[in-house]
Amino acid sequence: EPLLTYSNTMKSIELLTSDMGLGISPKRITISTAGIAKMIEKLADDNPKVRLALSLHAADDVKRNTIMPINEQNNLDVLMKALKVFYQKTGNKISYEYIAFADFNDSIQDAKNLVSLCTSFPVTVNIIEYNPVEGVQLKKSSEDNINKFAKYLRDHDVMVTVRRSRGKDIDAACGQLANK
Repeated sequence: EPLLTYSNTMKSIELLTSDMGLGISPKRITISTAGIAKMIEKLADDNPKVRLALSLHAADDVKRNTIMPINEQNNLDVLMKALKVFYQKTGNKISYEYIAFADFNDSIQDAKNLVSLCTSFPVTVNIIEYNPVEGVQLKKSSEDNINKFAKYLRDHDVMVTVRRSRGKDIDAACGQLANK
């Protein structure tokens, strides 16, 4: 979690963007977080001009609590306020990462809930195909459900990308990297 290693994250951004480092534009760097509201606000205050991605994965607290325990201390209301502060102070892009799980967070009602989290500031939703992990009960959403979900968001003026998985055949896709 980059926001829990904040000073190292900031040093890395400085090195990556420095002419003495790699000289990468800060706008090409995205900090991905599980959602630590006070640190999102600190990032806004420090404004390193990077983008921010929230690993959202569920648009209601009950569901998000079951898959992201950090939500119990940083619920969606608190996170949305912090993200709004981030956007107001920086104007930098925000995205939501949203892994689609079958019969968990891929219904039209879930899409409606997600739309409600996309109204206070511009946001892009990245819908990510789930890659099964041994021992985890969650299942991959169907391509049809993902497409319907994405269409609902688009029909409600939400910017959406659907990221298809690569590397599944060697257990190297998103969320699968582990020692075997």
